[in-house]
Amino acid sequence: MTTPVTPDSTASDDQEPALTMFGPDFPFPYDEYLTHSSGLGSVPDLVAGTEVAVIGGGLAGMVTAYELMKVGLKPIVYESDQIGGRMRSVPFDGYPGVVAEMGAMRFPPSSTALFHYLDLLGLTTEPFPNPLAEVTPSTVIDLKGESHYAKSLEDLPEIFAEVARAWQQTLEDHADLVPLQRAIRTRDAAEIKRLWNELVVRFDDQTFYGFLASSPQFRSFRLREVFGQVGFGTGGWDTDYPNSILEILRVVVTAADDHHRGIVGGAQQLPMGLWIATPDSVHWPAGTSVSSLNEGFPSPRVTELSRTGSGTQVRDSEGGVRIFPATVVTAQSWMLLSTIRCDDDLFPIDHWTAIERTHYMGSTKVFVLVDRPFWKDVDPVTGRDVVSMTLTDRMSRGTYLLDQGEGQPGLICLSYTWSDDSLKLLALSSAERMDIVLRSLEGIYPGVDFRSHVIGEPVSLSWETERDFMGAFKANLPGHYRYQERLFGHFVQDEFDERHRGIFLAGDDISWTAGWAEGAIQTALNAVWGVVHHLGGESSPSNPGPGDVFEELSPLRLGDS
Repeated sequence: MTTPVTPDSTASDDQEPALTMFGPDFPFPYDEYLTHSSGLGSVPDLVAGTEVAVIGGGLAGMVTAYELMKVGLKPIVYESDQIGGRMRSVPFDGYPGVVAEMGAMRFPPSSTALFHYLDLLGLTTEPFPNPLAEVTPSTVIDLKGESHYAKSLEDLPEIFAEVARAWQQTLEDHADLVPLQRAIRTRDAAEIKRLWNELVVRFDDQTFYGFLASSPQFRSFRLREVFGQVGFGTGGWDTDYPNSILEILRVVVTAADDHHRGIVGGAQQLPMGLWIATPDSVHWPAGTSVSSLNEGFPSPRVTELSRTGSGTQVRDSEGGVRIFPATVVTAQSWMLLSTIRCDDDLFPIDHWTAIERTHYMGSTKVFVLVDRPFWKDVDPVTGRDVVSMTLTDRMSRGTYLLDQGEGQPGLICLSYTWSDDSLKLLALSSAERMDIVLRSLEGIYPGVDFRSHVIGEPVSLSWETERDFMGAFKANLPGHYRYQERLFGHFVQDEFDERHRGIFLAGDDISWTAGWAEGAIQTALNAVWGVVHHLGGESSPSNPGPGDVFEELSPLRLGDS
C-alpha cells in the first residue's frame, strides 16, 4: 500500500513539533522559504531571460534550473549522462514500474524541502523496509556465524539492547542530544547555534570511533564491534568509523536516519519531473519547462571552465563554447580537479584547497529480480519467514527485500556496501558479485535455494568507478570542518574579488548533510539566491533568502587554533 507524500510526524507523544533537517550548522527554514507566497525573489526586467549555466542534471541541478526558470531566468543545463545524477533508477525489461535504485533509495520525512518537491510533482512514497522497521516483516542479524531472528528489538539477545542503550546514553551525555533536538523542534536558531557550535569546537578533530571509545558506555570493545555491525536506523556504521563524528551527529539530531520512505516508481522521477514541469513564471509563457528552454535535451558534457571579462566561459565535449554571466556547478567537486579543465581564478585558493580535500565514500549495490517474493513463505518447522531483511558481517552486509505488489516479481537488493566493503567487490563483474553475496546468504539461510528464483541478470554499480562521480557522497574526515564551511558559504560572494564572483557551487557534497537529498536541495536554493543577487535581483522583504540572513545564521568560522 502506498500513501500520499506527507511527512510522518516524528514528534513525541506530548505533541512536540516534529524533528526536521533544520540546521544545525545553518538553521535557515528552507521549507518555509520555498512555500512562501512571495516566492524566491525577482530579477530586474533588463536581465529577465538571461541565460545561466547549470552544470549537472542531478537533483541539485534540477532544483536550481527549475527555480531559476520560475524567477524569469533561462537555465541552460549541461549533463554528461542522464538527468538524475545519483537518483538513478534502473528499470527491468518487461516489468514496468520495477526499478533498482542504484543511488538514493530511502528518504526521511524530516527532509521537508524534499517532500515539498515530491508533493509538487504528485509523487507518492511508501515506508522503506529498514532493519526492525514496522513495515519490515522480520530481520535477521548474523554475526560471527550466529544468526538472530527478530520482529522487534525485544526479540534479540540482550547485548543488542545494551548497544542501543549505550548509544542513546552516549548521545545524551556527550552530544547534548535532548536540548539540541528540542531546539530543532521549536526552531530556536540561537539555541541551536549555541549548542551546536560548542560541539563543533569540541569534536572537529574527533573520529566517530574515537567518540565511541571515549564514552564510558562503550568501554567494552565487544559493544563497539557489535554497534559497528548493527548500528542504528539503517544498519551498521563501522565503515563510517574513520569519519568525523560531526557527520554522524548531524544525521542523528535531525532524524535523517529515521522513518525512511521510498519513492513509488523510483527516485529518478523527481529530477525528471522537475525537468519537464511547467510552473507559473513571472517571465516565461504558460507551458514553459526547463526541458523546453533547452529544446528537449541537456547540453553535452562540460570539458572546460574559464574566466572572461563578461562571465564564465563553458566549453562542452562537442566543441560548443558559450559565455554566461552566472554559472552553477552541481557536479561532484572532484570533477573540477579531473574531467573539467578549470582556470585557477574560478575560485579563491582556500576554496580550491577545500575542493581538493573533499573525502568521498565508495558504495556498491547488487540487485537481482526474482520470480516472486518467496521470502514471504513461512518455514513450517520454525514458523518464521524463510528469508528476512538481513544485516551480517559476511560479504553481503545488508540485504533488503522489496515487495513490488500483487502479481509482480520480487526485487532483492542482495548487497549494499560502503567504503572498504565496497572495495572488496570493486574488481568483480556483476555476475561474480551476485555469486559471492548469494554464497553469503546461503550460509545464513542454508535451506533456501535463492538461485532457483533468480530471473534475468543482476544489476550492480560501484559509485567510486563512475567517471562523473568517483564516489557515492562526501564524508568529512576529522579536521575538515573548515573546508566544509568554505564550500557551503561560497554562495555569499560580496567580499570576493571580482574575478571570483558569478560561479556558484551546489550539490549535496557542498552541503552539511552529504548523501541526503535535503542537502542537495538546500545548496541549490543557496545557489539560486546567489545568482539572483549577482544579477542585481533581490528577495522579497517578507521572505528573506539564505544570503539575506547569512551573517546572522552563518556556520561557525573556526580560527587557526
